[in-house]
Amino acid sequence: MTQINEAPSQQLVAAAPKLGNPAAVGLAAFGMTTLLLQLHALGIVGMGPVLWLGVFYGGAAQVMVGLHEHKNGNNFGYTVFTSFGCFWLSFCGIVVAGKYGLFPASKTDVGWFLVGWTLYSGIMTIASMRTSKVLFGAFATLMVGLVALVAEHFGGGAALTTLSAVSLLGTVACVWYVMAHIVFADMFGRDVLPVGKPLL
Repeated sequence: MTQINEAPSQQLVAAAPKLGNPAAVGLAAFGMTTLLLQLHALGIVGMGPVLWLGVFYGGAAQVMVGLHEHKNGNNFGYTVFTSFGCFWLSFCGIVVAGKYGLFPASKTDVGWFLVGWTLYSGIMTIASMRTSKVLFGAFATLMVGLVALVAEHFGGGAALTTLSAVSLLGTVACVWYVMAHIVFADMFGRDVLPVGKPLL
C-alpha cells in the first residue's frame, strides 16, 4: 500500500503552552520579606518569621524566579531577582551565624555589606527607568531606604532606622502593585492597574 504524506500545510501544529510570568512571584517574594523586615525594624515583629521567610521566599524563590527570567531572555529580571534572592540568603546567614558566634559581623561590617547593595541598587535604579514609572518608584524608594540604613550603621541616629523602614514600606507598596498589575492583567484580560510608561 502506498503511504500518502500530508502536505505541511495540512499538518497540525501544536500550540505552545501558555507560561506564567515568573516576575509575579519574584515581586511578591521581595515585597513580603521586605515588609516583614521593616515591621521588625519598627519593633512589631520578631526576627524569627523574617529569617524563615527570607530563606525560602525572599531567598530561594527569588533565585528560581531569576533563573526563569534568564530563560525568558530578560536580563533585568534575571539580574534583579537572582541578586536579591542571594541578598536575602546572605542576610539570613549573617544573622544566624552571628547568633552562634560563627564569623560574627559587627554593625560596621553590616554597614559595608549594605554599601555594596546600595551601589548595585543604584545601577538597577537607572535601568528601571526603562521599565515603568511604578517599578522605578520601587527602586527610588529602595535607594532612599538603603542610604538611610547605611548611614544608621555608620553612626547615624535611630531616626534613620525609622526613615529607612517607612521608605522601604513604600517599596513594598510599589512592587506589590506591579505584581497585582501582572496577575490582574492575566485574569481580567485587560490592564486593570496601569504602571505607567518608562521614564526614558
